[in-house]
Amino acid sequence: MELKELLNKMIDIKASDVFFIAGLPISYQSGGVQVRGEMAPLMPADTKAVVQGIYELAGRNIAIFEGSENHDEDFSFALPGVGRFRANVFRQRGSYGAIIRVIPFGLPDPKQMNIPESVLRLSEVSKGMVLVTGPAGSGKSTTLTCIIDRMNHQRSGHIITMEDPIEHVHSHGTCIVTQREVPTDIATYSEALRSAMRESPNVIMLGEMRDAETIGAAVTAAEMAQLVLSTLHTTSAADTVERIVDAFPANQQRQIRTQLSLVLQACVAQQLVPTKAGGVVPVFEIMTMNTAIRNLIREEKTYQIDSVIAASGKAGMQTMDQALYAVVKDGTVDKDVALQYANYPEALERRLKQA
Repeated sequence: MELKELLNKMIDIKASDVFFIAGLPISYQSGGVQVRGEMAPLMPADTKAVVQGIYELAGRNIAIFEGSENHDEDFSFALPGVGRFRANVFRQRGSYGAIIRVIPFGLPDPKQMNIPESVLRLSEVSKGMVLVTGPAGSGKSTTLTCIIDRMNHQRSGHIITMEDPIEHVHSHGTCIVTQREVPTDIATYSEALRSAMRESPNVIMLGEMRDAETIGAAVTAAEMAQLVLSTLHTTSAADTVERIVDAFPANQQRQIRTQLSLVLQACVAQQLVPTKAGGVVPVFEIMTMNTAIRNLIREEKTYQIDSVIAASGKAGMQTMDQALYAVVKDGTVDKDVALQYANYPEALERRLKQA
């Protein structure tokens, strides 16, 4: 099967990722379940041919990868009439390998993605910083895409996205949407942020806050009355605050705590949890800022944030463990599975037993 034909098939069966690894048949992931093809395992020559085919489809020079000191490369490409794809090519055990993320044309439907209205309403925030966090592959980009799409149809202004690579393509709605790919359109996130501040932005979406330089630039942008959206690989709001603070030297941490307490408007942490039906469901921790949480961040008492969130259900907040409790009680997720994803499994288990 030709690579283009295979990718078309992956779109049809709603695969999320396709794996080309020597020693395994072509494999893919759908609904959180890994499926291995029926054909013979790929040999190193096969995976090399696949990687070459990917570069041909993307119209890129494979010498960029073959000459890379890091021995891997990320990029996106589109096939007309088929879809968009995000490729990661790499070396492993002396052979080439590739994983392709499948991105159908069009934007995700938040209802089909089970993104709650309380998360989508973050599109109404006008300034400061909104963070969507979670492990790799938990749907952070999809959630941000849905929030931006709602902004693009309910408000006006200039939305600038900085992504590595670009996944979903936004058309211009009531907003002007500019999308820049790192490093194709601009070298680094921090450089893209500095450039964006000269481009009359109202909303800046930063694909990931990777280091202190990028975090500092994002916080500064949020202080200048821009709305900054970004992601981190953390599983709770409290962990997110500590991860940001710990990115800075000790002599700067008090200052960043103060800045963060002022600019942070909301933090959504999400995980994809396996369901009883064999699929996955997104589960969200939702924190929106209030005076108590701002004080806890300033006073280095982030360990108390979970308690404030848990007690603020009427304000639309919920902890990760409260969200897991809800999907167990409604029969979507098995109790033992929920405990594996809980931040405080012992406390969640006690609550489930008492229910």
